[in-house]
Amino acid sequence: MSIKEQVGSTPQATSLRTPLGRVRSLGASHSGTSDFWRQRLTAVAMTLLIIPVIVVVMMLLGRNQVGAAQILGSLPIAIILLLFIVASAWHMKIGMQVVIEDYVHNEKLKLAFVMANNFFSIAVALASIYAILKLSSGV
Repeated sequence: MSIKEQVGSTPQATSLRTPLGRVRSLGASHSGTSDFWRQRLTAVAMTLLIIPVIVVVMMLLGRNQVGAAQILGSLPIAIILLLFIVASAWHMKIGMQVVIEDYVHNEKLKLAFVMANNFFSIAVALASIYAILKLSSGV
């Protein structure tokens, strides 16, 4: 018997992927690389927005609440800060989820931590967005 006959001549015999996995072309996580690309996208967005955010923070140094509300009342400044908040909260959520999925091995605990991470990220984003909208509206 030849080696080819022993191993098998079909690609399915040498592949470790299931037939369904080969059809869907997805890895074990069933999501492909979407989180990887989303994290890179948010990193690029934060990189582009960090210079305007630093400029805004430097403009706010030494100001009282009225002066800060006047600066943040500008529509372009509020939009820049809102974009930065959304990008950084999303980036934080994805990064922590990757750490949780890699290092927490108990499935129930992993599910609890991922849920807590989602709630925390949403709460931080909503609180920050509310603060910027309140300051920018002058209320």
